[in-house]
Amino acid sequence: MSTQNVKAAIIDENGGSEKFKIIIQEVGSPGSDEILIKHKAIGLNFIDVYHRTRLSDNYAVALPAVLGMEASGIVEEVGDGVTHLVSGDRVAYAATPPGAYCEARVMPAKQVCKLPDEISFEEGAAMMLKGLTVKYLFHDTTELESGDQILFHAAAGGVGLIACQWARSEGLELIGTAGSDEKCKLAKKFGASQTINYSTQKFSKEVMKLTNGIGVPVVMDSVGKTTFDDSLNCLKDFGIFISFGNASGNIDPIDIGILAKKSLKITRTGLFTHIGDFTRCQEMAKVLFGKVVSGDVKIQIDQTFSLNDIALAHDSLEARKTTGSTVITI
Repeated sequence: MSTQNVKAAIIDENGGSEKFKIIIQEVGSPGSDEILIKHKAIGLNFIDVYHRTRLSDNYAVALPAVLGMEASGIVEEVGDGVTHLVSGDRVAYAATPPGAYCEARVMPAKQVCKLPDEISFEEGAAMMLKGLTVKYLFHDTTELESGDQILFHAAAGGVGLIACQWARSEGLELIGTAGSDEKCKLAKKFGASQTINYSTQKFSKEVMKLTNGIGVPVVMDSVGKTTFDDSLNCLKDFGIFISFGNASGNIDPIDIGILAKKSLKITRTGLFTHIGDFTRCQEMAKVLFGKVVSGDVKIQIDQTFSLNDIALAHDSLEARKTTGSTVITI
């Protein structure tokens, strides 16, 4: 088995961004159903923060750990049983287990997808986790029809800007919230029908104004703790609250009886359930790639950091200083 030495960012214990260390580690050859990939770019996501801090036991990783769930690169070697990829393929992935914060890695092949030539490595690294999330939110979580109104929190973030464009491409009216006028303008530029600055406006009040007091059928929320209560107030009868993240912390326990007044539904979704099956993952990626290649969705990369500056990248994300997607360069 051949080996190579590569740079990686690891943590030995949970905590702040200062826990990151840059090391050199050995990478060997792939085993059965695995590939060896040389990374070209790495994506940054809030789930990486959850893993670093161990937000809850659901985000516990075995330490020491290389974090990161999303990247792009070139396949250097394939193991036995891998039939959808060959050495030299351009690829991108959102995948478990964590391990993307490195120059190269051996990893399971089933969630790695061939990247169309029209999509750059930087775009590929910035779009997989976020874009596949938007795909399942819009197609696989609840029924949506052209003309439906959606409240989408953090609409100027990496997931949000993809969601704004996706909604516009399918005739949906996305009401986006963001934390500044500049971010609201960005979300509107990318396809939001209306925007609300939640730092200066009470978003539930504004949503009711925009919907003539009826409310929206769907709220999509990656913020969590600070937006939950008012989000329920934004829903119309029989509406659904879709939680897919916890950027502000976990939602407090609730009395399920509060849903009865309007017969509301709540669900907590996760990407890695949706892409855990090989066929489903590859099919979802094809839909996402189609949106990007067609021009319906443009991947907005607003921040770039080197792997050596991974701590600074985390700090910027947590401080809500970022818009669009962030890419880590090798």
